[in-house]
Amino acid sequence: MSWLYLVLAGLTEIGWPVGLKIAQSGQHKVTGIAIAVGFMVVSGTLLFLAQRTIPLGTAYAVWTGIGAAGTFLVGICFFGDAASLLRYIGVMLIVGGVIVLKMAS
Repeated sequence: MSWLYLVLAGLTEIGWPVGLKIAQSGQHKVTGIAIAVGFMVVSGTLLFLAQRTIPLGTAYAVWTGIGAAGTFLVGICFFGDAASLLRYIGVMLIVGGVIVLKMAS
């Protein structure tokens, strides 16, 4: 169950940078900040639950890895962020590291 919490924590970690991006448009500032804070609370709570049985370093690395890779993809798909071969390789290295940490636990 802890790994499910951790994956969900990582996925909800994607929501707060998206909320901050939305807040940068003048007309949606308050909404974007509210989205960011909401996702921070949910993500942090799920991380807290996951760390009951998953080692701290592993949980944090997996949580941030899922969040970083997911935010990267959302940025490309929805916000026009640059997509280059080197950027994709970098994200694949992050994902590979997360997989190795999962296998080592």
